Amino acid sequence: MKNEFKKGFYFKTYEAPFQSPFDKLFTIFKELITHTSGDFDEAISWLRELDIEYKLTDENYTIDDFIEDLKKKGYIRDEVKGDGSSGLGITAKTERAIRQQALDQIFGNLKRSGSGNHKTKHAGNGDEHTGEFREFNFGDSLERISLTESLRNAQINNGVESFMLTENDLVVEETQYKAQMSTVLMIDISHSMILYGEDRITPAKKVAMALAELITTRYPKDTLDILVFGNDAWTIPIKDLPYLQVGPYHTNTVAGLQLAMDILRRKRNTNKQIFMITDGKPSCVRERDGSYYMNSNGLDEYIVDKCYTQAQQARKLHIPITTFMIARDPYLQRFVNQFTEANQGKAFYTGLKGLGEMIFEDYEANRKKRIK
Repeated sequence: MKNEFKKGFYFKTYEAPFQSPFDKLFTIFKELITHTSGDFDEAISWLRELDIEYKLTDENYTIDDFIEDLKKKGYIRDEVKGDGSSGLGITAKTERAIRQQALDQIFGNLKRSGSGNHKTKHAGNGDEHTGEFREFNFGDSLERISLTESLRNAQINNGVESFMLTENDLVVEETQYKAQMSTVLMIDISHSMILYGEDRITPAKKVAMALAELITTRYPKDTLDILVFGNDAWTIPIKDLPYLQVGPYHTNTVAGLQLAMDILRRKRNTNKQIFMITDGKPSCVRERDGSYYMNSNGLDEYIVDKCYTQAQQARKLHIPITTFMIARDPYLQRFVNQFTEANQGKAFYTGLKGLGEMIFEDYEANRKKRIK
């Protein structure tokens, strides 16, 4: 009896894609080096502990072999530490690999997306065709004339026998601006970002690394500046994100907003925005004489009013602020609501889970509209 082909589903035990011993350990290592803020020795110590518990290596490939491969591949190098002792540290190649892994983890679904430049609803002199046509007007570029549609009009208007092409026959195809976006990402590094048994700074900096990699690879004409704020505010280069740590700081939201607006004032892009990731209330401002006014007890009216003033100032500059609040205290939500109303921006009350997806979705949504 002849064999017959059977239709249907065939189920079998899941087989994970093949990974070399190095690739398997490198994926874990990149996650650990992010959690340890770039401390190679601590990351390797954690990796050895995981190896003991989960049998990640065998006699054919050990953790020491992995370290040697990291050296050979240019992911680590010899360096002199702050105390004068010698050791190993990660290289720029590792920093890029960490940002790429963060991008894959948070925005992995982008791989199937199309072209990376954003479109606005405003037609004009752009390079993205809309498929819509209009009459030729004086001043329109000749490159924008649709030859096919114009010849078709000439045949209809003048006939084939007495064919002629006049200005009245010409049509142009509409195009869209590919607007550019300037974004400042503010990250709270006050002490509360590691309090209460929850590491909030690592997810925040992973989001920043993913956003940085997204913009530099998919939207190269956009700009992203990253600043951190504690008692004061200062910018950090993208390459320093893996090393970002919290400090014994209060939360000077005002200083962060002032610096963000100073940065955006110097940008030529029309579309500008501020993303702020924070988990606590504003508790500090710097006075004109250089001293600090601090109050961690509840919401201090003096500090809060200064935050509202900055929100209003950003609104006058047409800079919307999107706040990602990693806290659900009712009195903090009321503050954020009033802050958002003063700016006419947006606010999200979120935990750490899904933070990256929310920021990406808001970034994409803002790029599809022209912020005025």
